[in-house]
Amino acid sequence: MRLPRLLIVSLCLGLFGLSLFAPLPVAHAQGQVSPYTVTVPVKDTSDAQRDDAFGTALSQVMARVAGGQDLRTKAGYADALKAAPGMVQQYHYQRGTPAQGGISLQVIFDQGAVQRAVSQMGVASNAATKPPVLLLVRDEDGSVLTRDALAALAQTAATRGYSVVLADPSKVTDTPTVTNADPEQLVTLARQYKTGLILLGQLRSNNADWNLVSGGPQQRWSNTAADNGALLTDAGNALADRLGKQLNVIGAGNIDGKIWVSDVRSAMDYANLLGVLRADPMLHQVATLSAQGDGMLLSVKAGLPMTALAVSLTAGGRLLQGEAHSGADISLRWVH
Repeated sequence: MRLPRLLIVSLCLGLFGLSLFAPLPVAHAQGQVSPYTVTVPVKDTSDAQRDDAFGTALSQVMARVAGGQDLRTKAGYADALKAAPGMVQQYHYQRGTPAQGGISLQVIFDQGAVQRAVSQMGVASNAATKPPVLLLVRDEDGSVLTRDALAALAQTAATRGYSVVLADPSKVTDTPTVTNADPEQLVTLARQYKTGLILLGQLRSNNADWNLVSGGPQQRWSNTAADNGALLTDAGNALADRLGKQLNVIGAGNIDGKIWVSDVRSAMDYANLLGVLRADPMLHQVATLSAQGDGMLLSVKAGLPMTALAVSLTAGGRLLQGEAHSGADISLRWVH
């Protein structure tokens, strides 16, 4: 939406007597925030603060669209930030909670405009293929932390180009946890939240344990800090570093390989599986070699090494890594 249309919206709000601080759409725990939507803090509602916030928000969105790449050195980056107001589709102010204080501004950017800006820098857009990260973080008493409590982690991840979705506390049992991530429970979460990227966390006083599940492989680490805000910020950066190494792998030409996929229980599963595989830009060719029980062996030509391809395929939540199978380079499990 161009700036004149934003002015019209502002006038309409004034005519109808609505508050400047319109309530923001609440992202339900089971929902997913669009990669083109960002919330940033502002000092006041002045035009200067608003335009600065637009630039800050756009830098985060472009990082998401570019798959977490650092675009700051790209030609045209500074010009894109200056043009941020012209890419804004909607924006709303929101007062913080009594504990947080301050004002924030939610900005929704035009998808096409952002993708054009990124492509003009010579960077391919992959926002449509990169799923969100599901956050399932527990406090010392075992309770699942809410959006407000995890704001520092979510904001840091957003700055690094990763959107997040939060687990619904009312639908989560005592597991999975950092130390007990049962494969069946991970399959359930992947099915429910449409992502294979899951960050499990356990906060304590001045320290925390983390377990990043990216389609199956689990990466564990711990960190310490002076307070929870610093703990969560550090975790957001560590999350982005680990995912960046896994997901931002440079293509390596045509590589021949074999993939075993289990839990394919029907013709519909088979059709949906092929649809998912053929939609992946890194898979250039897919052919079925054989079937056994509820599994099948596929021959592929890919633009990534097989281990990197497995991470890419499982990130979307429709496939998770399965038990090794004879004759296959990678083994996956179909998620219904």
